[in-house]
Amino acid sequence: MAEDPQPRRQPRPRPEPPARDPGAEVDAVTHAVLTASRLLVKVSARSLAAVAEPVTLPQYRLLAVLAAHGDAKLVDIAERLGVNPSTAMRMLDRLIVAGLATRQSNPCNRRETMLRLTPEGRTLVDRVTAVRHREISAIVERLTPEQRTALVGGLAAFTAAGGETAVPGEDTEPYPLGWSDTPARHSGG
Repeated sequence: MAEDPQPRRQPRPRPEPPARDPGAEVDAVTHAVLTASRLLVKVSARSLAAVAEPVTLPQYRLLAVLAAHGDAKLVDIAERLGVNPSTAMRMLDRLIVAGLATRQSNPCNRRETMLRLTPEGRTLVDRVTAVRHREISAIVERLTPEQRTALVGGLAAFTAAGGETAVPGEDTEPYPLGWSDTPARHSGG
């Protein structure tokens, strides 16, 4: 029997893929989401500053909840914001003085007080939302089409995992203001 001039090569064993560390993956995603949330808070703050109204971000959140859900009782607003009713009342009092919200008796139950946006409050929310939309659109335009698609999928999954749902409203955006009617889960006041 004649021997082959070249010995046959044995296939090299493929290296094992590195073991996935679920904890490290969660940490990496958490870090990315926290970084993105800082950007979104900056966008929100800049949007509010752009309309030159003396309203804080928490006060704007109260206005945004009223805009998204309509007239509401103080306890409902506080629950939606995840704050104590006394905190919501202090914010509301400042918004009433500024002419952005009102307090009126509920026509169905005179013992209840309903909170409502004034036309000026609605205009403020609409203006801030428009500025916020433009700024976020400018950021999204810098992404490739593939990145946009991946972002929509990732954010939709993240939103669903967090229990957030679309807020029905008159706004033209699918997720108008970003605050649901699901009470925040927090400890303490």
